[in-house]
Amino acid sequence: MPESPADPMRLRGAPAPDAASRLPLAGLRVLDLTLARAGPTCVRHLADWGADIIRVEPPGQGDGLGGARDGFDQVNLHRNKRGLSLDLKNPAGHAAFLRLARTADILVENMRMQVKHRLKIAYDDLKALNPRLIYASISGFGQTGPYSTRGGVDQIAQGMGGLMTITGEPGRGPMRVGIPINDLTAGNLLAMGIMMKLYDRERTGQGGYVHTSLLEAEVFMLDFQATRWLMDGESPGQAGNDHPVNIPMGVFPTTDKPINIAASSPKLWDIFAKAVGHPEWLEVEEWKTAKGRGADRKRLNEVIAEVTRTRPSEYWVTLMEEAGIPCGPVNTIKEVFEDPQVQHLGMAMPMRHRVRGDIRVVAQPVNLEGVETGFYRDMPRLGEHNAEILAEAGLTAEEIADLKAKGALGGE
Repeated sequence: MPESPADPMRLRGAPAPDAASRLPLAGLRVLDLTLARAGPTCVRHLADWGADIIRVEPPGQGDGLGGARDGFDQVNLHRNKRGLSLDLKNPAGHAAFLRLARTADILVENMRMQVKHRLKIAYDDLKALNPRLIYASISGFGQTGPYSTRGGVDQIAQGMGGLMTITGEPGRGPMRVGIPINDLTAGNLLAMGIMMKLYDRERTGQGGYVHTSLLEAEVFMLDFQATRWLMDGESPGQAGNDHPVNIPMGVFPTTDKPINIAASSPKLWDIFAKAVGHPEWLEVEEWKTAKGRGADRKRLNEVIAEVTRTRPSEYWVTLMEEAGIPCGPVNTIKEVFEDPQVQHLGMAMPMRHRVRGDIRVVAQPVNLEGVETGFYRDMPRLGEHNAEILAEAGLTAEEIADLKAKGALGGE
């Protein structure tokens, strides 16, 4: 449900004219050449923490990838930016871009590897022009190697990276994860890489090239499932809603909605059995060890489910909390934003949109004590800030008019 205006967390994200100037990344200029989701996810971190983001789009881009310009996806991804519509294929537009690149601290792109080389805006094209530039890239499969020229999207990486073979119920075939996890992870990792390179630049005075890919992000996120294979030669399979190796840990029915229970350690298993009124479970020979409980997973889950389905979810969550056992409901997205803890954390960030009015988007999840990030600039219209951005790069009014006459500038 919407937060009350009286709620102090409602102030999170309240726009202020100089909001960005008080944030940690204020003063950094970022050229944003990203599309789709992975690149914009990276840039959103920089934007939310005060960097000056210049979103560079080709003329005629219109709504672009990801839905309508004023739709839920684009507004959430591209907040807190200024907009420049510039044709990089046009010689005049390319020349103007190079002048802009001289003023930038960071450039972020997620084009196919060969596209930036064809446009002559790759790192090798810009590093001599601006030695302090941090050039950051996300690709499908890496900047070099046999797959480097391939285009990649999240679901392709989910399949190639093994995730779809460990997601879903056993015997049901491959299953994708319900969010674009590789896009999001690659964007998050690239933002972290940029922060490390910024710190390094303070020491060396030099920029550099930072890059990751959807495939690298996916393999990294396999985590312990990957090391099961790398260290023990065990190839994981699908485990449905059960934890792959810790038992019992999974989804159980109640009289109203499912819950997750995590009681797999020896101590928690002992507490759990007693808390639900079945200490006799501790005497079942097959269930005395973690290995035994794992081998008899199906029967153990069925026995637990017979008990949990007799009471509502709130009863079990309260009981488990009192016993010190991790437990929580399986929420719909609507219920997520009605949850009091989510509301307390301010994860629905209010903003005022020029078309849609008062709306909410997903808030920044990183917390810096004493610093409030949030919304301070609406998603730009196509080419909305052409003149001011180019003027800041040193172009005169006559040069800007010439760019427009040559078809290098776009805008609504």
